[in-house]
Amino acid sequence: MSKWLTIVGIGEDGMDGLSAAASAAIAAAQTLVGGKRHLGLVGATHAERIEWSSPLDATFDLIAARRGTRVVVLASGDPMWFGIGTTLLKRFSIDEMAVLPNVSAFALAASEMGWPLDAVEKLSLHGRPLEALALHLAPCAKLLALTSDGAAPAAIAAFLSERGYGGSAVSVLEHLGGSKMRRVSGIAASLPAGPYADLNTLAIECVADADTLALSRVPGLPDAAFEHDGQLTKRAVRAATLAALAPLPGQLLWDIGAGNGSVAIEWLRAVPSANAIAVERDAARHARLLHNAKTLGVPQLQAVAGSAPAAFAGLPAPDAVFVGGGLSTQGLVEAAWAALKQGGVFVANAVTLEGEGVLAELHRDKGGEMMRLAVAHAEPVGPHRGWRAAMPVTQWIGRKT
Repeated sequence: MSKWLTIVGIGEDGMDGLSAAASAAIAAAQTLVGGKRHLGLVGATHAERIEWSSPLDATFDLIAARRGTRVVVLASGDPMWFGIGTTLLKRFSIDEMAVLPNVSAFALAASEMGWPLDAVEKLSLHGRPLEALALHLAPCAKLLALTSDGAAPAAIAAFLSERGYGGSAVSVLEHLGGSKMRRVSGIAASLPAGPYADLNTLAIECVADADTLALSRVPGLPDAAFEHDGQLTKRAVRAATLAALAPLPGQLLWDIGAGNGSVAIEWLRAVPSANAIAVERDAARHARLLHNAKTLGVPQLQAVAGSAPAAFAGLPAPDAVFVGGGLSTQGLVEAAWAALKQGGVFVANAVTLEGEGVLAELHRDKGGEMMRLAVAHAEPVGPHRGWRAAMPVTQWIGRKT
């Protein structure tokens, strides 16, 4: 299949910063597609011009209608790094598409700040929930963030202050790579409100307040990190559960009887490119797990309000299943096991005798590994200290082969 669709990355320096191949593609284009700003960077040509519509699908239809002609889509910097290129690939095959990237905003920002790009966390908050930033907050972390508009720097600075990182150094980098480039630096807690240009990238050097509890992405967050009503897989057991589930990039977890969402949330924190669906029938817990997901930096967590197994209807097949509640519900385990992909892992925890009975049957019928997790905490006993045991948890780990 011939490559009729070309995506050209263009920077603030316009045509002057393009490679010979990119310039030639634009000159030969029969149709140019892009935002008003990008189209304005290109000089006069004989090409038809199409501005992006909202929603984008309408413009994708116009592009598809011109299949076989020479169509050029103009994009910011590197189209494959939080850019339109990844979106276009969901509609068009790479076999019919050529991608000609330019210097990314991240590369330009790192050069301006003097930061090694490989040592910097790179994220996009353009059209994404601001809460996603929370995942990346850690003392001494360096972040580069793409933003949505000129109001974003003030909103992000306020978010940093609310989350205990008000002392972080923030630089607003406007119009990177162009003649209008400007840098405004300050501390998050006192960053000027602006105005800032809509085209900006933020460089953040995280500094935690003295009383801020830094949260690792390694599973086993303190129980106090979650808002909960007691229905929570406790820290030590949760860490063991996540180790058994062993999340990998792109995998999907079903967290059934999710309670306040701790397992699904830690699955996503450990591997942000993974996916998770939390199934919870209790309305208050359902709302609470969504709140916890936002607070802990994984607002992408999907939550299904309903009772299992009926709530499974229409859900994509999981790579991993965790059952933390409702083990003895009629048909739940059977339906979850049937939905699990071949090679997928199934982990279930039980604290009741009835739940243990279900796990014993699973161990007998499907093999796998069964263990008992017993945790005790040192607590005051009069003037001394002693061990107070929590309820033991029985865990079954099975793989569908």
